[in-house]
Amino acid sequence: GLNKSTPQRKCYDPKDPSLKFVDREDDLDFLCEDFASPRAEMSCGHAVTPTSLTNWCLKLLEDGKNSFVCGASGCNAVWPYEEVCKMALLTTEEMKVCFIKCPGCKSPVARQNEFNLCVSCKTCTEKGGRLYEFCWQCQREWKGPKPRLDRCENDGITGCPSIRACPTCGSLLEHKRNHCKHLTCPQCKIKFCFVCLKTFAECSKTSGISAPCSSGVAPRQTFIPVWSKENILTRL
Repeated sequence: GLNKSTPQRKCYDPKDPSLKFVDREDDLDFLCEDFASPRAEMSCGHAVTPTSLTNWCLKLLEDGKNSFVCGASGCNAVWPYEEVCKMALLTTEEMKVCFIKCPGCKSPVARQNEFNLCVSCKTCTEKGGRLYEFCWQCQREWKGPKPRLDRCENDGITGCPSIRACPTCGSLLEHKRNHCKHLTCPQCKIKFCFVCLKTFAECSKTSGISAPCSSGVAPRQTFIPVWSKENILTRL
């Protein structure tokens, strides 16, 4: 599973006017790790640091819970997903790797295995009376054998050219059917060619925005790249 504690590098900005800082113990620091950050109040009134909050919410999701409940003694307050994202200072990478909303019921779920894109939702399973699993990458109901780290077998993954996977981060994108073959991925911000799958900079060296690509049409994709900082940095 993803039972890894968050590195002790998160710290609230003491000048952030949107946070209510308090001078008392971290209510979620159950292992007395004394995280290096000022403490701030959640909506329920309990004090947290971004690292203790991240670790607690990860534990909740890995235990199969479908809501973020305060861990302080005697408090059963449920925090909104947006509050957790803000107060835990979740990075895009953390949200991609650890936290996501189920496409079926919008409840927060955790990825149970970092080497498997197939994720089950307890809420949808109980409500529907059958096991509900979805693909962490394309966020559609799971199709095909499992476990898989590369892709599921939903239509559109290999059925290009109507849908392509971003060659940098793997996000699924649909072409708007305008005359420009280039588009920018909203996830990783890398601009690429929908036809040849090269970066915009590389493709535009040999062809115009609506001209045929010199290398032709890239074949249907059978593999989706795994999102990573390293992958993005190499394409910038």
